[in-house]
Amino acid sequence: MNQYSFSIFPNENFVDLTIYQYGWEKCAPLHSFGPAVRNHYLFHLVLAGHGTLCSAASDGVDHEYHLSAGSGFLICPGQVNTYWADKQDPWTYAWVEIDGIQAQKRFEQAGLDWDHPIYKARTHQLNQPVSQEITYIANHKDRSAMHLLGHLYLFLDALTQASASRREVRSQSQKGFYIQEALTYIAQNYQRDITVEKIAEACNLNRTYFGRMFKKTIGHTPQEYLTRFRMARAIDLMRSTDYPISQIAQMVGYPNPLHFTKVFKKEFGISPRAWRNADPQVQMNASALVEEFSGK
Repeated sequence: MNQYSFSIFPNENFVDLTIYQYGWEKCAPLHSFGPAVRNHYLFHLVLAGHGTLCSAASDGVDHEYHLSAGSGFLICPGQVNTYWADKQDPWTYAWVEIDGIQAQKRFEQAGLDWDHPIYKARTHQLNQPVSQEITYIANHKDRSAMHLLGHLYLFLDALTQASASRREVRSQSQKGFYIQEALTYIAQNYQRDITVEKIAEACNLNRTYFGRMFKKTIGHTPQEYLTRFRMARAIDLMRSTDYPISQIAQMVGYPNPLHFTKVFKKEFGISPRAWRNADPQVQMNASALVEEFSGK
């Protein structure tokens, strides 16, 4: 016997995104739905158990997909589909049916469309907000339309961030936003043990895509920029304080002073200690770097 909750969203003429129906269901073994065609976008997230989706691709050929807890599937408007619960371990899923002028774009950003209906998360941790938001919608039918719509936006954002097949759909202004996010992250964390991977992750971007975008926009690779930012801070500290070189190395993200000295010498052709003791003319050779990366 199935257990379920089913609700219809009040029509308040939302244009960008709106919900039509939502709910959850704990299915009996081999419980099936379809063949059927939907008028709107219908997304299921499998919360437990297993099941199968049979969905027609754009070329008319049917494809079967076997799903388990943590995965999900999208049914697009006009798409013929059938899905059924596993005999031994029937699934429980939450679902939401939506539409609006933003719906297709939002699912495509998550890598989901007619020919790519299966959602899988990059990590279990990233999938948690997806599960939390869709189950929140399914279990709060008494909340206002605006309240549930707010959680729909949170769900779609979490879905995009978590999806293993997410697509980079960036405008030029969006690229500028992510570059600024990266620069801010570096300025706030250069003292720590950060890597290019961590910077890309902080921006929610693929490492390779982030590296290409950063180099094209800034003119340096992320690693080059991080290194020169640290060197500029080091020079600033050597000019304005009497701190030992080893302490300055720690302060700009180099716990190993020997590594700091090696990088500094590679950048300027002189060791930090020799630079600090050099005459002003020698020290001026690094002034352009300080101005570029320290804002002075």
